[in-house]
Amino acid sequence: MKRILVIDDEAKLRRQFAELLNLEGFAVSEARNGREGVELARRERPDLVMCDITMPEMNGHRVLEALRAEPATSHVPFIFLTGWGEREDVRTGMNLGADDYLVKPVEPADLIAAVQARLRRAQAANPARPAKGEAAPAQLEPLGLTPREAEILFWVAQGKTNPEIATILGIGLTTVKKHLEAVFVKLGVENRTSAAALALEQLG
Repeated sequence: MKRILVIDDEAKLRRQFAELLNLEGFAVSEARNGREGVELARRERPDLVMCDITMPEMNGHRVLEALRAEPATSHVPFIFLTGWGEREDVRTGMNLGADDYLVKPVEPADLIAAVQARLRRAQAANPARPAKGEAAPAQLEPLGLTPREAEILFWVAQGKTNPEIATILGIGLTTVKKHLEAVFVKLGVENRTSAAALALEQLG
C-alpha cells in the first residue's frame, strides 16, 4: 500500500483529500502545517507528498527544500496544491524541483490521476534517483532547440498544457504557442505527442 502525506493548513480540505485517497486504497497521513509535514515525512518516509504552498510556520517552498536536501526524502514525488492567484509561487515551486501542481479546488479525478501518474513515474525511474536534475531542459538543446524552446518542450514532455507552461515559465500563452510551433518544425513532427516522445527519448 502506497503512503501519501497530505500537508495543508485548511482542515476541511485536508480531510477531503485524505478521505478521497483512502477510498483509492492509499494509506494517508495528515499534517496541519509545513513544519509538522517535514517531521512526518522524515519519520514515515511517504511514497508521495501533496503540499499546500501558503501555510503558517513553514510554507510549501520551504517544505520542498527541506525534503529535497535530505537523502532519505530527496526522491519522494512532490505535488503542490495551489490557488489561482499564486502563479509566481507555482513557478518558484517547479524551479525548486516539484513534480507537479494542482489548482484548488481540485477535481477528485484529477487529483487521483496526478498521484497515480507520479507514483508510476517514480517507480519506473527507480526510487534511488537523485533528488534534483533527474532530467533538465538543457538536455533537449542538442536537438537544435534554443534554451526557451527546450524549456517548453521539457514541460510538454511532463504532460503540461500550454496554459500551465505559460504559468510555470512566466510567459504569455501566445509565446508558448509560437515557440512550440518552432519546436515542431525543428524536430520534424506535427503534434505535441510526437514531440513529447522525442523529448522523453532524449531525456532518457
